[in-house]
Amino acid sequence: MMMRQQVRPEWIDYNGHLSEAYYVLVFGFATDALMERIGMDSDYLKRTGCSLYTVEAHVRYLREVPPGSEMLITTRVVEVGAKKLRLCHEMVVDDVLRATTELVALHVDSEQGRTSPFPEDIAEALTTRLEDAPDYAGRV
Repeated sequence: MMMRQQVRPEWIDYNGHLSEAYYVLVFGFATDALMERIGMDSDYLKRTGCSLYTVEAHVRYLREVPPGSEMLITTRVVEVGAKKLRLCHEMVVDDVLRATTELVALHVDSEQGRTSPFPEDIAEALTTRLEDAPDYAGRV
């Protein structure tokens, strides 16, 4: 899955490039886009009280992202469990890999305050998107 995001002027830091917090924000947008595509949108949250909660993230800042850049974010679903999801996002600008993140997220029932199994349709939507993990996944 891919999405595009333009760098906003307010995201540029005093060094003249994308500030580190905004890499994470853009990766969050990519997670949101995946959730919408598989049916875990705001209606799903209202209907079920469930959502994805990120519990672990490993970000690699590889290259600077200059002002005005258009970022292409690619998302890979690399592991699906009964209640757990592992994703990898890659950020590319001008055909150069700028950053990656590996996320572990849990399906949480907010009302119960605990994890809950994915419904069958969501689990299937995730499983059909499974891809091999990139070589950087699972590293420290």
